[in-house]
Amino acid sequence: MHKRKITKIDNLKFEPFNKYGSTIPGWSWHNISFDKETNFGTYISKLKPGTKTVPHVHKGYEEFLILDGELIDSDGTVYKKGDLVTFEPNTKHSSFTEKGCLILTFMRGQNDQIKDKQNIKK
Repeated sequence: MHKRKITKIDNLKFEPFNKYGSTIPGWSWHNISFDKETNFGTYISKLKPGTKTVPHVHKGYEEFLILDGELIDSDGTVYKKGDLVTFEPNTKHSSFTEKGCLILTFMRGQNDQIKDKQNIKK
């Protein structure tokens, strides 16, 4: 028998999101297979209404599926339940949610925080 892990998304234990070195108000996550050293793996994020993500640039691919709610990207694109979004390497952005959302994220590389917010597409 192979090792396997079954994650029941209706019974998750969320922790404060601290991937960038400090917690982000309103953002919590449940680590499924994410490895902080390699920045590869999967996790589920829960963002409360009004939460903003950190502006960042993708060094590898990132894909996410909106499980519930909606997320608005820095260019105004609104992602809704059922949307599967792919960011290619070197994509720069940030997001926020007015209503709150639940996101399944597949990370395949480092994200670097962007300090100069003018480098983010509005």
